[in-house]
Amino acid sequence: MTQRISKYQRFKMMNPIIQFFKFIYLSMKIMLVVAGGHGGTR
Repeated sequence: MTQRISKYQRFKMMNPIIQFFKFIYLSMKIMLVVAGGHGGTR
């Protein structure tokens, strides 16, 4: 059986601090898009 996920990738996935900053970064991107006029909630 082959190992599909390397140990470093697993470390990145399981690290809550990295996941938290990723979440903040993606939220900021979404907020910028919505604030830029692409909301579509008329």
